[in-house]
Amino acid sequence: MATPASLLIAGCGDVGSRLALRMQAQGWRVYGLRRNAAVLPTGILPLAGDLHVDACPLAWPEEPLDYVVYAAAASQHDEAGYRSTYVEGLQRVLGWLAQHRQRPVRLLFTSSTGVYGQQEGEWIDENATAEAQGYAAQVMREAERVALDSGIPATLVRLSGLYGPGREWLLGQVRQGYRVDAQPPLYANRIHVEDAAGLLATLLQAAARGVTLDDCYLGVDDEPAALHEVVGWLREQLGVSHWSEQQRVRRAGSKRCSNARARALGWEPRYPSYREGYAEILAGR
Repeated sequence: MATPASLLIAGCGDVGSRLALRMQAQGWRVYGLRRNAAVLPTGILPLAGDLHVDACPLAWPEEPLDYVVYAAAASQHDEAGYRSTYVEGLQRVLGWLAQHRQRPVRLLFTSSTGVYGQQEGEWIDENATAEAQGYAAQVMREAERVALDSGIPATLVRLSGLYGPGREWLLGQVRQGYRVDAQPPLYANRIHVEDAAGLLATLLQAAARGVTLDDCYLGVDDEPAALHEVVGWLREQLGVSHWSEQQRVRRAGSKRCSNARARALGWEPRYPSYREGYAEILAGR
């Protein structure tokens, strides 16, 4: 009987835990690395460790690790916090792998479409120039380079605005009468957390079948949408009629991201647009 594939998810939070359950259901041995390993889903092999601390977790697996997914999320939202989480944290995991003489078949690094700075609503794909100038984008590109230069075959998964249960910032803003100008349209991209996990699972399964992965995939749903349209639809669903006196838009770019490369691997989003995703969230309340 074939030995099940082994997977380490470093930064096994919301998306990571959803991915862990998918791969466990496929018969994979899945390790979840996070500070509080007690909250990992049942059946996921717990690995208590801190990506911000140099010491290797004591329970680091001794078996060969076939795949590693780095899915950490910064809790400190400034340049130092981003660098600590994405650059230094990844470097630590790579060091711990080397310390145990483990060389995975592939590393997946969850990045962000925020590395793209386009502002005119352009359609972009993985070949578009990524030159956003904010600290978050610059640090993320630095971390991407660490992954690609690691000596382990690596794939970047640039996810767009994650939403889902517990990720409901926009709903709160709409309830407060959030305003967005219709002209020029401010295009935003998003992906439901379950679809983000599904994309990562699709990539791992493809790699396990021997498919040669590209070095980058965009993780977005099928329908980039102008933010004022999304807000208008949510206002209708929520029955909001008032408007705030202030506009509160905290987005710097405007672009439409294509998921064609990911779809070519066989991935299909369960929530093809914001309507299906938010409708389910609202129905569950």
